[in-house]
Amino acid sequence: MTTKATARSARRRRSRFALGLGIVAVPLVLALLGPLFTGDPGPRSASFTLGGGHWLGTDFVGRDVWRQVLHGGRTVVLTALAATALAYLVALPVGLVSALTHLRRLEDVLMRPLDVLLAVPSLLLILLVASVFAPGAAGLALLVALVNVPDAARIVRAAAGEVAARPAVEALRMQGETWWRIAVGYVGRSSLRTLAADAGIRLTGVLYLVSTAAFLGVGVAPDAADWAVMVDRNRTGLLVQPWAVVVPALLIVALTTGTNLLFDAALEKTPRTKGRRP
Repeated sequence: MTTKATARSARRRRSRFALGLGIVAVPLVLALLGPLFTGDPGPRSASFTLGGGHWLGTDFVGRDVWRQVLHGGRTVVLTALAATALAYLVALPVGLVSALTHLRRLEDVLMRPLDVLLAVPSLLLILLVASVFAPGAAGLALLVALVNVPDAARIVRAAAGEVAARPAVEALRMQGETWWRIAVGYVGRSSLRTLAADAGIRLTGVLYLVSTAAFLGVGVAPDAADWAVMVDRNRTGLLVQPWAVVVPALLIVALTTGTNLLFDAALEKTPRTKGRRP
């Protein structure tokens, strides 16, 4: 690989990272800092109007769309991040123990219940549980984490299992290294690249599930300031007042697209330059 090719690859990686950062920064800033600048909700006026002192018009109950946009991202972002973190909090130890154990029965105890759970469609399970318990935002995060644990655990097990089969792991066992040092210090660290790639894809899937659940009224109030709820409740006036639907929808798309670009750029390998022989 020539030096020029390596430089081009590095520039492409930096440009992709910058593009992803620029795309994801807009919804993240609005979601995390927006509520600090909105103040009171303001008076309600006629529904589905454009202008009239409102930058983006009004929504289906006459609220200012811009204020709703500033308020509506925090729930989506924080719920998705919490659900992803909780899923890996369970999947990592289950996958590592399953990959490193020599006891077939223990592996079956850990993985077979997850296989059963994996057979149930994620959104269907969320809707079934939500119809009984009516969860809030925290409950929605737990539900989304639950449906992501089986797949995440299988990815961890597959990645860790490949590393656990290396002679180095057996050498570490013979040297008397602790299970923690082998599992986390060597196997987990060696699997980090695969798990990071899966985390990027999984976060996008979690965002989709959280947004879809909120769109269907799970975890949030029907008139809550939430981007997914805004898309659902304002779609009847799409042709009259499109900004109430288009803006929150674009913010959700930007969040998922930017996240994928960031992870792709962070995980892309820069080709090594091979020196020429004299």
